[in-house]
Amino acid sequence: MFTGIVEERGAVRSLEGSRLTVGCELVTEGSPIGASVAVSGTCLTVVVRGEDHLGFDLSEETLARTALGRARPGDAVNLERPVTLAARLGGHLVQGHVDGLGEVLAHDREGDGGSRLRLRVPAPLRRYTVEKGSITLDGVSLTIAEVHSDGVSIALIPHTRDVTTLGALGPGDAVAIEVDVFARYAERLLTEGTTA
Repeated sequence: MFTGIVEERGAVRSLEGSRLTVGCELVTEGSPIGASVAVSGTCLTVVVRGEDHLGFDLSEETLARTALGRARPGDAVNLERPVTLAARLGGHLVQGHVDGLGEVLAHDREGDGGSRLRLRVPAPLRRYTVEKGSITLDGVSLTIAEVHSDGVSIALIPHTRDVTTLGALGPGDAVAIEVDVFARYAERLLTEGTTA
């Protein structure tokens, strides 16, 4: 379980076959072999650990649902270690299970140094989006500013633009989306009803 509060922006070193290697410093601490790390919103298992890098194996499911299979050396990724029971929950509950890929439609700077990100959300995921609700984009916990017929808009503050990969996004870029897990549970309860 994660919070969507990015701890470090890492850099892809290589993608050889299904093995993704990411350069990082902070996140290597406390991430032994077998540990979980959210890499741009995708919960992955550490299979290689060095002083300044971590290695992960990507499953077919991960390759199908995320953009990690298109990673190139030098690409930035958002990194977060799992939350502990003693930690503050600063974002929202994030599983690291990517529901699908969205597409950036526009990214406009605003006068306060922030920006507004307009995103197309796949049709099956739109029903989980509500104004002022939570959404995770590339592993970043965010609040939906506005809901549109084809997606959402997000207001990014300067800090989020600076410390995550979201500030560099432009039209046409793919973004990993995880919808609020509580919305999924609520839908299941309401549609399945109760059985004895």
